[in-house]
Amino acid sequence: MLTNPSFPDLLKAGTPLLTAWCGIPDPSVPGLLAREEFDAVVMDMQHGSIDFAAALRAVPLIAAAGKPALVRVPVGEFATASRFLDAGVSGVIAPMINTVDDARLFASFMKFPPVGQRSWGAYGALSLSGLDAADYLRQANDLTVSFAMVETREALAILDEILNVPGIDGVFIGPADLSIALSGGKSVDPAGPEVDKALDHVLARVRAAGKLSGIYAPSGARAGELARKGFNMVSIGSDTAMLRAGAQASLAAAQQG
Repeated sequence: MLTNPSFPDLLKAGTPLLTAWCGIPDPSVPGLLAREEFDAVVMDMQHGSIDFAAALRAVPLIAAAGKPALVRVPVGEFATASRFLDAGVSGVIAPMINTVDDARLFASFMKFPPVGQRSWGAYGALSLSGLDAADYLRQANDLTVSFAMVETREALAILDEILNVPGIDGVFIGPADLSIALSGGKSVDPAGPEVDKALDHVLARVRAAGKLSGIYAPSGARAGELARKGFNMVSIGSDTAMLRAGAQASLAAAQQG
């Protein structure tokens, strides 16, 4: 029996969740960051160098710290989403969902029938959830979150249709790619005024649909701004950026001494 709030319940609780973002191909890194005060840990298989095996090994390390694990899968690799659900992740972020068919296919791998067509094999999810097979099957669709990424003009144009797809629990914004799309490929400005206007539109449509919202922030300061905007989940920077920032701060302190 589950004794702690589920990941969707945490997202709906009213306080934005702040998550670590990991791409270094070593499971100890997300496991280590899970021991900090992040609310969850995301492993990035799209742009990060972490691969399936390393991310899979990190899932129980994150769970051992009492935190939800999420993955961003590579573009179009929806079957990988199901494999991570089997391992016990709490959410999957799918990049470049630009059509309703993309959203439907993603949802089909994320949810058991009658919502989707996820197949059975929840070896890790059963042990991490503490549920038996029957209870897990009955509850699984409500225990995990499917985030469709909105990062293009095409996705913005059909945002309501994406949100209305059964099995899509929310959207996750990639502000850098969105800024490239909105500028016609002229600039990368994830905090620019055109992007901010688009974010307000997305948040309004997500709330109207009763769904969830997430976004990537390149820094802690920007994460705070986006949390105040009302996103349910904000992912902060990256493990690489945090490593470099820590190294630079230590060196600066030593050089001052």
